[in-house]
Amino acid sequence: MRPAIRTAAALGAFALLLAAAAPAQAAPTRTEPPQSAPEQAPQPAPEQAPQSAPAALPDTFPLPNGFQPEGIATGPGPYAYFGSRATGSIYRADLRTGQGAVISQGPGTPSLGLKTDRRGRLFVSGGTAGDARVVDVATGAVLKTYALATGPAFVNDVVLVKRSAYFTDSTNPVLYRLELGRRGALPAEAVKIPLTGAIQYGTGINANGIAPSPDRRSLLIVQSNTGKLFKVDPRTGVTTEVDLGGETLANGDGLLLSGRTLYAVQNRLNTVAVVKLSRDGSSGRVVDRRTDPRFDVPTTVAKFAGRLYLPNARFTTPPGPDTPYSVVAIDR
Repeated sequence: MRPAIRTAAALGAFALLLAAAAPAQAAPTRTEPPQSAPEQAPQPAPEQAPQSAPAALPDTFPLPNGFQPEGIATGPGPYAYFGSRATGSIYRADLRTGQGAVISQGPGTPSLGLKTDRRGRLFVSGGTAGDARVVDVATGAVLKTYALATGPAFVNDVVLVKRSAYFTDSTNPVLYRLELGRRGALPAEAVKIPLTGAIQYGTGINANGIAPSPDRRSLLIVQSNTGKLFKVDPRTGVTTEVDLGGETLANGDGLLLSGRTLYAVQNRLNTVAVVKLSRDGSSGRVVDRRTDPRFDVPTTVAKFAGRLYLPNARFTTPPGPDTPYSVVAIDR
């Protein structure tokens, strides 16, 4: 047994030498089962630098003094365009801030109803000038001007449907059509479509606002002086009265279709009528009439981000170079 004892002793001495030479090690980990830490009250998250929340869209914003707005169009993007019935200038506002500027100087004749297309072009109704213009919203340049009438006229509003722009004339019972070519090419001239059938022109403002029917096969026009709504065959100009169940749209001005809901601005009544239409637009019922204390003879309407935007034309206020004008937004 002594050799074994010597060997064991030698091995033990060698192990002691190795331990002394080795660097110090951390204490061995405890083998007992871990104990649950006592529950503590939740601690608040570390305070962080404040982040700016998305700014709310302004509910009201000003237009230039003396501007005398009438028409509105929205898009592409968060922008609205307004036409001056005094000078024909076009003003663009950023709907996120309400700030804007004139982007196209007018010809000194009115700019009334407006519509934009996805190519960044603004179609402008020329009122008593009897014409229509197409403006590049990026540069403000007038791309083309169309002489629509040679005598008295009041080219009042415009709608874009499929590959055509249609303009109403409140003085003459006609529609003017610009048939767009490939890739939206502008035509050389407009086509005149006489209005026949149910609509009868009389004294005052006749055909005014225009919109597509929900199925987009027909057009809808409101006659301001009678309060009647008409469905129009865009190929023939034949009109039939829309059955509103005995309701009227007196002082009807701008129209806006959203799905099967038609918004009709009743300008001097400071009201927006909400009409639920049948799919073909042959009938409808007035389900609401919206008013707002900020309205001051609104004329036209356009939509953006779940809201309706209306310029106050203030027809009952004598216009002057310092007369203030504004745009009002209401929820749809």
